[in-house]
Amino acid sequence: MITEKFPSRLLENAVNEFAKLPGIGRKTALRLVLHLLKQEKSEVDLFGYSLIQLRNEIKHCKTCHNISDTDTCSICSNPNRNTEEVCVVENIKDVMAIENTQQFSGLYHVLGGIISPMDGIGPSDLEINSLIDRVKSGEVKEVVLALSTTMEGDTTNFFIFKKLKDLNVKISTLARGVSIGDELEYADEITLGRSIKNRLDFESTLSQ
Repeated sequence: MITEKFPSRLLENAVNEFAKLPGIGRKTALRLVLHLLKQEKSEVDLFGYSLIQLRNEIKHCKTCHNISDTDTCSICSNPNRNTEEVCVVENIKDVMAIENTQQFSGLYHVLGGIISPMDGIGPSDLEINSLIDRVKSGEVKEVVLALSTTMEGDTTNFFIFKKLKDLNVKISTLARGVSIGDELEYADEITLGRSIKNRLDFESTLSQ
């Protein structure tokens, strides 16, 4: 195996850090670092500061657990949103995907993952109890289960359904416009939008 011979320890350290990012190999990391070296110092300072500021100042919405600049995110604080509908998603990328469809006007609840015993993730590791508390408050009339159509997503959907089914709330799920096995973030906006608009009663899907 050939080991790179870096002319600078600083260059090597920077490449090592970039290479820790998902999907970034050492060759790509080196290309990115060399690109930064060609930029004005002020631009690189801004790049570095934005990352430090992100890590130090980012918050999670106290209501829906979405990433936010403030204690309550812009969606939850928007008076024009329908507070009676809550869409349950896995992560921030799913919120962004659904928002891009412009077909959902309710609020969200970000679980922070899905149940995956193989990865050591159980119900207690997710924001499920806080979802139950939101439903128990009485304002929520419909919970839309919008998790990926994978085995783990379906398992999480069913677990949540069992927890909510006796709480006098409608529980629906995406219409199967999103193919089985698909992640929401990769679904095109038209397909995802139709799946949200034509959502199904969750219990009716259990016999399919």
